Amino acid sequence: MSVESVFPRLEPLLPRISKPVQYVGGELNATVKDWDAASVRWALMYPDAYEVGLPNQGVMILYEILNELPDVLAERTYAVWPDLEKLMREHDVPQFTVDGHRPLKAFDLMGISFATELGYTNMLTALDLAGIPLHAADRTEADPIVVAGGHAAFNPEPIADFVDAAVLGDGEEAVLEITEIVKTWKAEGCPGGRDEVLTRLAETGGVYVPRFYDVEYLPDGRIQRVVPNRDRVPYRVFKRTTMDLDAWPYPKQPLVPLAESVHERMSVEIFRGCTRGCRFCQAGMITRPVRERSIEGIGAMVQKGLEATGFEEVGLLSLSSADHSEIAEITKGLADRYEGTNTGLSLPSTRVDAFNIDLANELSRNGRRSGLTFAPEGGSERMRRVINKMVSEEDLIRTVSAAFSNGWRQVKLYFMCGLPTEEDEDVLQIAEMAKNVIRAGRQASGRNDVRCTISIGGFVPKPHTPFQWAPQCDPDTVDDRLRKLREAVNADRSLGRNIGMRYHDGKPSLIEGLLSRGDRRIGKVIEAVWRDGGRFDGWSEHFSYDRWTAKAAEQLEPLGVDLAWYTTREREELEVLPWDHLDSGLDKEWLWADWQDALDEREQDDCRWTPCFDCGVCPAMGTDIEVGPTGRKLLPISPVGVGSPVKNPALTP
Repeated sequence: MSVESVFPRLEPLLPRISKPVQYVGGELNATVKDWDAASVRWALMYPDAYEVGLPNQGVMILYEILNELPDVLAERTYAVWPDLEKLMREHDVPQFTVDGHRPLKAFDLMGISFATELGYTNMLTALDLAGIPLHAADRTEADPIVVAGGHAAFNPEPIADFVDAAVLGDGEEAVLEITEIVKTWKAEGCPGGRDEVLTRLAETGGVYVPRFYDVEYLPDGRIQRVVPNRDRVPYRVFKRTTMDLDAWPYPKQPLVPLAESVHERMSVEIFRGCTRGCRFCQAGMITRPVRERSIEGIGAMVQKGLEATGFEEVGLLSLSSADHSEIAEITKGLADRYEGTNTGLSLPSTRVDAFNIDLANELSRNGRRSGLTFAPEGGSERMRRVINKMVSEEDLIRTVSAAFSNGWRQVKLYFMCGLPTEEDEDVLQIAEMAKNVIRAGRQASGRNDVRCTISIGGFVPKPHTPFQWAPQCDPDTVDDRLRKLREAVNADRSLGRNIGMRYHDGKPSLIEGLLSRGDRRIGKVIEAVWRDGGRFDGWSEHFSYDRWTAKAAEQLEPLGVDLAWYTTREREELEVLPWDHLDSGLDKEWLWADWQDALDEREQDDCRWTPCFDCGVCPAMGTDIEVGPTGRKLLPISPVGVGSPVKNPALTP
């Protein structure tokens, strides 16, 4: 039976809230399918505001893949702002999708993509507004199966009470497999109920169902072991890896937002994975091995995406885009192809040692010349050895000097504060580096208006990285170092006036650390914070450190642990970590050895171009790393019709 739209009840509320356009749907390339023609129905959620969630590539890709199937339907939902939440509760409007404005409770599956752990409270808001029981144990066949994904799902233990399942790794093939299992179960008449379909998902080995695992604790609070509590469930759950990216050229029809969003561009993921080995970087560790999209595949996706959206900027995305083995050919080919069309190219922050002026010129040839962004991460040479970010200050100065002499006027540098073994002096050297950038820029350009912005985030140790054992720096120490850094920047006004400084205080980072390395006991804290009004914890104006610390003390003290136990405590080698039964492909012994190398300030080469270091991923995946290049070129394309960013010169007046 068709499910009615809640829009007639929602529409009268929209004039009473901020940014009502984010809830109306109907974006270019959005899909609304016949409810009754679908045998499996997904609600896909990004647990943040529309402006952050709509450009998310992961959700966009799954949305399109699922909707290409004739008998499957997928719609999107985002976190609603507190102003609308209040009105929805008053007027009995449930959490809805923006496509068909259908209530979430009517769907078979609810997929939630977590890029950060600070979205957990928004998930609880959505579940509660939808009328779905918060706790997975209380749900029946009338409720959707709640599936977590995204980078934060590599340790789903803090939300184990709230999700039915979690998928580690790439989602393209996983969602199709899950869909098929649910479809078959429904076609058979739902035998064995919710328990049976979850068991079928779990026994694939690639879907984690927390309720099928028991956690036993030692008297001192550490985990003794995690074991399955039924026969058909594996001891370890493995991550999913999509190896041939050219076989998955998504999104083909990128969504174009109705409201302003954080990224106003069409994005193409040019490769996945990274072997640079930055020890702080969870994304680089959990997405191994490197898998490149071919130059032809990238060219086809760019052209199709531009025709489908009308965007004037193309983002070439990956963890380190300039490391694509054919990045020079890709950027030159795209710049040639779209010359004269106002179609600009952009890369995310670029490694200093992968950057060159030719690349920068190709990126800015058809679009505006924006500032350059680099991420040294550590202020001192010693710190960069600890984190394995092998970039020297000489490399940076040489690179920015070349950029300033070629017409660039501003550079942004990203750093972290609170890294393992860090001392005050390591952070203060950020000020000296920024001043040296200004000096070099003035000398290279002959101008005094060059600028350098330093952006600093608090370091959070993450699971599946060499720093998963590291003690997290306490917020007072982080804030004190940032205060000293600001004083050092401003000490020389002739240089300091050209240096901007943006930073986050240490308090949100500590809570993110609690959530990222927590176990199932943290679920009580998350729920208590949410019940006390916790929403949008990733937004500084909504985040309350006092609320989190109060609820952590209240919920954890009876269990014999506390906030510091989860955050600022260093773990020992043989401690069972909450995520040890969730296999990212990385060998735990290799991670420990790399942690010891970090403490000894020893660097590790990029294994993409050097002999294997036995991290464990390639044997686990049954594959080899992709090294390229292919030697192919991006061919020009024939002029095409109206609406294309490539025009026929003969037809242009």
